[in-house]
Amino acid sequence: MENSYKKESLESAKDIIEALSKIGHAITSDLYLEDILNLIVTVTAEVMHSKICSIMLLDPKKNELIIKATQSMSREYINKNPLKLGEGVAGKVALENKPIAVYNIIENDDYKNKDIARKENLSSMLCIPLHVKGKVIGVLNLYTLKPHNFSDYEINILSTVADAAAIVIENSKLMIETNLIREELETRKAVERAKGILMSELKLTEDEAFKKIQKFAMNSRKSMREVSEAIIMSSEMKKI
Repeated sequence: MENSYKKESLESAKDIIEALSKIGHAITSDLYLEDILNLIVTVTAEVMHSKICSIMLLDPKKNELIIKATQSMSREYINKNPLKLGEGVAGKVALENKPIAVYNIIENDDYKNKDIARKENLSSMLCIPLHVKGKVIGVLNLYTLKPHNFSDYEINILSTVADAAAIVIENSKLMIETNLIREELETRKAVERAKGILMSELKLTEDEAFKKIQKFAMNSRKSMREVSEAIIMSSEMKKI
């Protein structure tokens, strides 16, 4: 009996290591954020024997948690209403930045979607905060079919997964912000150069040149950068 338990424990540990390895590879891959998050919930659900695993991200403007990834096929769960910060189990976890394990979600006063829980035969829940530098950006939810007391070991494993997910999300945000800044700088350079060309060729003031580019962009439904680059290209073609 003891040998059987040890064998199961070793196999479980091996599965967890392999799962974390898959998540680690995904983080360093060229996959899109959505694909990585879907991989995380799928692998986590498989290794933790979970009926439903999901990642909810916090919308800072609305203070709401919204489902961004889940391996569940349940339309009711996927389309369930967002949770306000502090509302429900997940909202409470996001507010307090602490994991919460619930043995019976049907009997838990904080849990909001009991109708979905009954339909999907969900029993227990573990919710872990996703945080970056102490700031909560979402939560990772795990549900089981049978009543389950989550151990400290399981909480630590899911916390590791949550940390990995948080890193992916934060890196994605930084990349988007970096690209936006780069795009803005390139646009400014192009507009400044185009203004100089119009000022020189058409004897316009700086303000007149800018308004001319702006007006043409609006009329042609093109961006300021596209119009500016066209002016620059036209000027260079004249020199050939």
